[in-house]
Amino acid sequence: MSLEQQLIERLQQLSPQHLEVVNESSGHGGYFPGKESHFKAVIVSDAFAGLRLVQRHQKVYAAAGDLLGGGKIHALAIHAFLPEEWKGQDTSSPECAHAPKP
Repeated sequence: MSLEQQLIERLQQLSPQHLEVVNESSGHGGYFPGKESHFKAVIVSDAFAGLRLVQRHQKVYAAAGDLLGGGKIHALAIHAFLPEEWKGQDTSSPECAHAPKP
């Protein structure tokens, strides 16, 4: 099973109303076809109620568990929202300075 699919399954424990996991590895240095190292997760869940941003991220890290580090996921951009916060949010990723040039 791909790292992307494993991450999606793990983040399901947060009971998301919306979950988007994007493999952004191809936009980073050292990329080769099939590499899975950089991801973005957009998570909308009531599980974040009453939590500060850092606590929301900690909750996501806990769900991802051992997928982070150890030669698996190198970077995870997290966008964690309550349902009422989510509308109109920009979750686009910046260009990597080390991205392969066309």
